[in-house]
Amino acid sequence: MKIVVINGSPKGKDSNTNIMVRSFLKGAQEAGAETINIFLAEKEIEHCKGCHTCWVRGPGQCVIHDDMLGIISQMGGANIICFASPVYFENIAGMLKMFMDRMTMIGGPGSQASPREDQQHMEPARVEGPKLMMISSCGHADRSEFDVTSLWIHRVAEKMHMELAGEIYATQSKILTNPPDQLRSAVSSYLQLLETAGKEIATSMKLSAITEKKLEQGLISI
Repeated sequence: MKIVVINGSPKGKDSNTNIMVRSFLKGAQEAGAETINIFLAEKEIEHCKGCHTCWVRGPGQCVIHDDMLGIISQMGGANIICFASPVYFENIAGMLKMFMDRMTMIGGPGSQASPREDQQHMEPARVEGPKLMMISSCGHADRSEFDVTSLWIHRVAEKMHMELAGEIYATQSKILTNPPDQLRSAVSSYLQLLETAGKEIATSMKLSAITEKKLEQGLISI
């Protein structure tokens, strides 16, 4: 079992998002998984030029020479690819979006029938293999802050013909960094829950119904 996290927080290792990721991966490692936590904040990644050269020359043949190919190489053989990002302006962080734009290089479009019979459109080439996950944090208490992020990861999974293994969202995540005394127990319980989630993904590639329900209760409700 190999789990690769694409960590899109501009704050990198010091982010609230990474606190969540660390606990999740700790549980996965205890269950025997190989884990890689890739910090986009530490990488040189340029914007996609939209030239589609990679669609003509073949997958990976990008005109831009930066850290993208190295990241894609690390993703090779993964059973789970987990995207991690804080919520910035009701969406994923721009750093992760820029990375995803560059993922165009893994394959060109293939003409496939649309779900609507009266419509034809171009879709990315089918990608077999890993399942996807999403981990995200935000400072507000309203879980609707994750609506766009959730829609985004579902659309990515649909477009790439990949199964979504789970979504983990934490509101009021600033508490993770420096919890007040009265919330330390709640934070500790939440981090343990993330470890449980990591173990479940590592062993069965999905979250149990019980763990999903607890995660949906939120950080302070644990």
